[in-house]
Amino acid sequence: MTRWNPTDYNPDDFANRRHIGPSPAEMEEMLAAVGAESLDALIEQTVPGSIRQDAALDWAPLSEAALLDRMRAVAAKNEVMTSLIGQGYYGTVTPPAIQRNILENPAWYTAYTPYQPEIAQGRLEALLNYQTMVSDLTGLPVANASLLDEATAAAEAMAMAQRVAKSKAKGFFVSENLHPQTIAVIETRAEPLGIEVIVGRPEDLEPEAVFGAIFQYPGTFGHIRDLSAECAALHDAKAVAIVATDLLALCLLREPGAMGADICVGSSQRFGVPMGYGGPHAAFMSCRDAFKRAMPGRIVGVSIDAKGNQAYRLALQTREQHIRREKATSNVCTAQALLAVMASFYAVFHGPVGLRAIAQRVHLHAVTIADALRAAGAEVEPEAFFDTITVRVGVGQLGILAAARNHDINLRRIGRDRVGISVDETTDAGVIARLLDSFGITDPATPATAPAIPEDLLRESDYLTHPVFHMNRAESEMMRYMRRLSDRDLALDRAMIPLGSCTMKLNAAAEMMPITWPEFGALHPFAPADQAAGYAEMLEDLTEKLCTITGYDAFSMQPNSGAQGEYAGLLTIQAYHRANGDDQRDVCLVPSSAHGTNPASAQMCGMKVVVVKSAPNGDIDLEDFGDKAKAAGDRLAAVMITYPSTHGVFEDTVREVCRITHEYGGQVYIDGANMNALVGLVKPGEIGGDVSHLNLHKTFAIPHGGGGPGMGPIGVKAHLAPHLPGDPRGGDGAVSAAPYGSASILLISWAYILMMGGPGLTQATRVAILNANYIAARLAGAYPILFMGNRGRVAHECIIDTRPFAEHGVTVDDIAKRLIDNGFHAPTMSWPVSGTLMVEPTESETKAEIDRFIAALLSIREEIQAVADGEVDVEVSPLRHAPHTVEDLVAEWDRPYSREQGCFPAGAFRVDKYWPPVGRVDNVHGDRNLICTCPPLEDYAEAAE
Repeated sequence: MTRWNPTDYNPDDFANRRHIGPSPAEMEEMLAAVGAESLDALIEQTVPGSIRQDAALDWAPLSEAALLDRMRAVAAKNEVMTSLIGQGYYGTVTPPAIQRNILENPAWYTAYTPYQPEIAQGRLEALLNYQTMVSDLTGLPVANASLLDEATAAAEAMAMAQRVAKSKAKGFFVSENLHPQTIAVIETRAEPLGIEVIVGRPEDLEPEAVFGAIFQYPGTFGHIRDLSAECAALHDAKAVAIVATDLLALCLLREPGAMGADICVGSSQRFGVPMGYGGPHAAFMSCRDAFKRAMPGRIVGVSIDAKGNQAYRLALQTREQHIRREKATSNVCTAQALLAVMASFYAVFHGPVGLRAIAQRVHLHAVTIADALRAAGAEVEPEAFFDTITVRVGVGQLGILAAARNHDINLRRIGRDRVGISVDETTDAGVIARLLDSFGITDPATPATAPAIPEDLLRESDYLTHPVFHMNRAESEMMRYMRRLSDRDLALDRAMIPLGSCTMKLNAAAEMMPITWPEFGALHPFAPADQAAGYAEMLEDLTEKLCTITGYDAFSMQPNSGAQGEYAGLLTIQAYHRANGDDQRDVCLVPSSAHGTNPASAQMCGMKVVVVKSAPNGDIDLEDFGDKAKAAGDRLAAVMITYPSTHGVFEDTVREVCRITHEYGGQVYIDGANMNALVGLVKPGEIGGDVSHLNLHKTFAIPHGGGGPGMGPIGVKAHLAPHLPGDPRGGDGAVSAAPYGSASILLISWAYILMMGGPGLTQATRVAILNANYIAARLAGAYPILFMGNRGRVAHECIIDTRPFAEHGVTVDDIAKRLIDNGFHAPTMSWPVSGTLMVEPTESETKAEIDRFIAALLSIREEIQAVADGEVDVEVSPLRHAPHTVEDLVAEWDRPYSREQGCFPAGAFRVDKYWPPVGRVDNVHGDRNLICTCPPLEDYAEAAE
């Protein structure tokens, strides 16, 4: 009789059946190639025993079905009310076409930052649309491709203003009408830079005392005013005028650029992006043309490819932390690209006519409410407004707030005697009736027909005139446009993206699903805490598990990027030193191999950066480190290290580095960029770390989204816990606009941790190390592998040295572009060592995909050898002509290699071949001829032809 054994296959084993790529049998083959008897033996050879954790991660995993059940139960604990709180966060309607085709589409959310522009033309065009939208609406000629949130964008604008202003004043004026969380983040950012923040009424501005000033338009309490006089006065004093504004309001209001504003910032959240209890949302910045080279963040520009065809790329990429390091004024690394793409498509979807209609409806609803309240005898301010009013209710404030809650409405509490009301796109007659009933007004409101905007503040200029914003007649056209753009990109849903230090792993569908549920997406970040019990449960459990994973005692979830996490961690260290009376501690030791954001973050905290040398094997030079720690003495504030090192190895000296730091009273900051090599094996908090940030968009499965969103929560030992970032609504040291940063995407990491379970997370780390060592072993005979560690092993990534090929004229860029022909995104180029490729396969890639990648690199090595042997000149080789497009395939062929070799090299799929839409992009042309908004329609027509 046949016996059945259903345990041979467990469909509920998410870690080993869904997340981890190689099968057990394939792992045996890979271990044989590596030369290790077992996976345990490989880990013993790779990870120093002196730092291995004792206790295993032991919580049991959930299946996908069980995870979704758990998520639904948690979601049900959130109470979704109509939040008319405003303060920079508003209800919005995400068009289903955008939700399904962008937010829920892995072709968009699994893409990487567009550093390889040839395979990112789709998202680059979408981001260029975003820049054009922002530029048009704010009335300023240059915009970037998004920042983290409105508050941090305002802080970035302050630092930018100090850099470009001709005034030598130390003060910075902040209008009291800014959102409170924006003021809090500005104050945090200003203190270590020695900037004096002056908060006051706009009419009290003293231009000669400041290098810049920022105003809110419309103000946090609803006021709108012409800022022309303030801008002119600042210009007379050689100071910079900044305006924080609202894109929807600017569909009706006179644009800040027309008033003389130099810089504009704000959030594009209400353009179709759910509130998500705080994020993620794309902030924006625009500026005068003269300031463009000082602008932080990423700017998409128009250039040409090798054939002269129009192509997009990231422009001015030699700015800020990329090159300036400790001299940078910004540490911005991640953007909010996916959310900027959503907002840009919202503008394309509605077009200028639709946006104006939405803005008019919002405004007239606000006027209707104001008229009804005034008719009932209420004191309503201001007279001129867009969507926000304040009502003076005296001692009845709490009663009004409670009555509104009984009608499922949240209002903003202002002081002790006022409430704020901000209407939005979701407001309708039913909401208005419930709201007025909360004030005891039961008669139907008479819909307003006249605006409450003065004539001189009504917008007269056109906006969104480019044809791309007029393709909104039919959803079919929109759907096809979104598909065309995604087809131009290479994302993780097409192929492995082996980027070192970026951990492009599987973002499972089950992990992504809950973020679009309204119970999570529709919550306002400042809603009463008792309405967010589900979020509280998630945050508590996620914090507990991250503490267990890292060995830290407390976490702050506020930093909404890795760079923000670095900054917040260093501020926490500074606050600790000050509490101990050690105000003199201002030296930060940073290894020369560190991420550019490390020294930039230290500089932003007002620290003096001292660079530590690397030893020949890539480790921290312990002698140089000891000398510099001793020289710093009681001025030593911190050391920033990445572990495993940026060179991709486990350094045996890490405990000694921590010991020396603590000996001189400093604190150890361990950058969490390489946590994917540690989870379940090493706890940074147990080997000497005092604080670490975790890139949840790397190790913990939040997708990169074409350049963001990210999250960078920080874990700390107990002595630092009292000094973590405060609540942006009133605490000290806030670094982001919302208390829990981009709270909604924390759900992704929580789901990942729950489904993997403790043992699954540990196995993922082990397999990531195996996959990297397998690549290193297979390529070792063809390419030099740098920094193999003391026992001949790499960690979870390996560095391929391509510098020896330079003598034959072959560059690292040639190899990267040739990999595109093979159907791959290139590894990280020229970092941390110039002229190299840093490869990180992650645990999610199958052996078949890794073998395809290896085959591609080996075939490229043969092409390099053909150049070295003089068989073909590099200028006419497939290396220099890469990447090859369909145009190459069908055009006249006069090259010394075949079309087959050029277009279908080893590793490339034949049937499912990815074709880059453009040839190699000319970076120099793009920077010399900077164009940062949508080019004319005829350019699109020519490209289509």
